Amino acid sequence: MAVRRTSRKGPERITDREYSFGAFSNGKAFPFKRNGGLPAMGWNSWNAFGSGNTQYLTRQMADAMVRLELDKAGYTYLVLDDGCYKAQRVDERLSNEEVKFPDGFKALSDYVHERGLKFGMYNDIGTNLCAGAAVGTCGHEDLDAESYVEWGVDFLKVDNCYYPWDNATFSDKTNARYTYAPNIRSVRISGNGIEICRCAEDGLFEGQGGYLHRNGYGTNIGTFDGTNTGVTPIGERSGELVFALEAPDEGRYALCVEYATGQEEGVGEWLQIAVGEGEEEIRYFDGLLPPSKDPEAFLWSGPVEIFLKKGGNLLRLMNHRRQENVLNSYAALAESLDGAKPGNDIVLSICEWGKTQPHNWGYKVGNSWRILNDITFQVGADGDPGRARWASDGTDSITSQYNKAVVMDEFSGPDRGWNDPDMLVIGMDGISLTMSRTHMSMWCMMNAPLMLGMDLRRVEKGDELWRIMANREVIALNQDPLGVQAKRIYCSLEEENPDTVYITNNDRVDILAKPLSDGDVALLFVNVSEKRRERETAADVNRIVKYIGHKMTDRDGFLGARAYRLTDLWTGSQKEVRSGVFSVPELEACGCVAYRIRPLR
Repeated sequence: MAVRRTSRKGPERITDREYSFGAFSNGKAFPFKRNGGLPAMGWNSWNAFGSGNTQYLTRQMADAMVRLELDKAGYTYLVLDDGCYKAQRVDERLSNEEVKFPDGFKALSDYVHERGLKFGMYNDIGTNLCAGAAVGTCGHEDLDAESYVEWGVDFLKVDNCYYPWDNATFSDKTNARYTYAPNIRSVRISGNGIEICRCAEDGLFEGQGGYLHRNGYGTNIGTFDGTNTGVTPIGERSGELVFALEAPDEGRYALCVEYATGQEEGVGEWLQIAVGEGEEEIRYFDGLLPPSKDPEAFLWSGPVEIFLKKGGNLLRLMNHRRQENVLNSYAALAESLDGAKPGNDIVLSICEWGKTQPHNWGYKVGNSWRILNDITFQVGADGDPGRARWASDGTDSITSQYNKAVVMDEFSGPDRGWNDPDMLVIGMDGISLTMSRTHMSMWCMMNAPLMLGMDLRRVEKGDELWRIMANREVIALNQDPLGVQAKRIYCSLEEENPDTVYITNNDRVDILAKPLSDGDVALLFVNVSEKRRERETAADVNRIVKYIGHKMTDRDGFLGARAYRLTDLWTGSQKEVRSGVFSVPELEACGCVAYRIRPLR
């Protein structure tokens, strides 16, 4: 088995170009990534029990999944979240918390497998888990992989709370030193009888984030933190300071940078220097610079030798380490899992909450990636269902997650993986049955992983909650073999680009369209508002084809059908439409109508 560990002393050197920012867009997954697969379905312990989950409760949930026939509806994985390990490693190894899980993880895994389900566990790419246990995978990936294979783990949710090479949630905030470039005031290039000095005012800021400070230096050169709401996932989420250079002759030149460092969001100590971009990029420096007295106490770096071709060259000053470091850590664990069990089918659920824009790189190593921080912070306990919300200013609501995920359809697919707007909050206090139906419809249309998060002892087969979570017609949209995430084709607040504009104002109605493998189309009308909408909302065949026609299995057949049969996926009612216009006369607050549209030829 190949030994693969990250370091707790500093970020690893990036020696393989496939791990670098320039390779994020090449579409190549790592060879040890688990291939393909539709969105995972199952149950996770966190929303129901938080860190209070136990062996006893887990076994009850496994029994309930079978008793309620949720397994037959597609819910396969039963996942232990935080709170299951001892607080410290034992001989460098992970071990079970002996009061809550006295029989150990292998026995619990066997119990789950004996019921025809699959067993999942949790960890963190940092030094500690989010609840504090000092058992994160950082520096122990190879040993942990051996344990997970030994325990029969089928699914791994891996968090990002105490990651040492970024200012993650509970990590030292000064770790931003690794993920932002220093402030840059000027560069000096010398060689072949010339000396060129260029100040930050002469440079261009490419991408997003970096800008010219009023005091005349470039700052905020790094990657947006996508953990919270308000930052669109569309477009380049990193910034660079670039200089167009004209070299009189081909050859080696000495580059010095005038810089000032900090250890805070927006200014760090780590600088990357490259010439060229894409496949032609050559990176000449990738490391920490000596610290300055403060972020405006400028120093000159020592010379860095670069190679310039005769004529035009693009010099790039940047720091993409926020993304590269995190990718490297998840890859270390995935590669170790492959070493421990070559060709394994362990699902890797990346849970770094959208911090490093994982929709850009997650496909290389994972099967899904969280897009924001948690959907609720008011988790339950034994007997307490916990509480969730329809709307909030932060991430902790159904609509906060939906508003971002709904414009991320182009980042997902069977050949990539799935955008993850966190677990279902069906059955928690604060969420009505209407909200639950809409929540379930949204997640299924968006191909989100469907991880139940409620105490299943509170459900009876055939009751209202069960009918929502076990609605096979709606689940079929999520599990459709074509694997295309729905696209928003209409938004009452955005006429020109409803499919790409990130909107946080909930006073609106959306229409989502999803092509299906048999030529049908799923159409979802969503009232995002908490007020009843009494006006008609409609979309016609031409609008549907305009936005998703290129992804349909039979575009022309859908466009030229003589009529369309509409099946309401929540009521089961059917009707035939000949006009090619699909509408709903009104929508209740937080409500939806979900149709499966079959073209009749």
